[in-house]
Amino acid sequence: MSLDPPAILEQNLRVHITACVIDMNIPGSRSLKEKRGRILPLISQLKSRFGLAAAEIARQDVHDGATVACVAVSTDAAQNERVLQSALHWIETHRPDMEIIDAQIEER
Repeated sequence: MSLDPPAILEQNLRVHITACVIDMNIPGSRSLKEKRGRILPLISQLKSRFGLAAAEIARQDVHDGATVACVAVSTDAAQNERVLQSALHWIETHRPDMEIIDAQIEER
């Protein structure tokens, strides 16, 4: 097994990792089971529609709220920002059952 650096490192390409942390309310959710029934499809759609890594990262024990993190990775930081902004817009327009309270995007 070779320990040579991956080809991408040899090309001196800069990899940009951009994270978005989304705090949201889930109005009308009365149980953790109901919340999971809304959050899991959201996370799945963020992954399949936008190619993001996504997970619920906080407030797992709160039935009417969630904190979800999404991460985009590419060689173009501006593209990562556009994808994450598109994902936020998609949530706002296609998921009226969830209310975004705050969203922070930052390159890591």
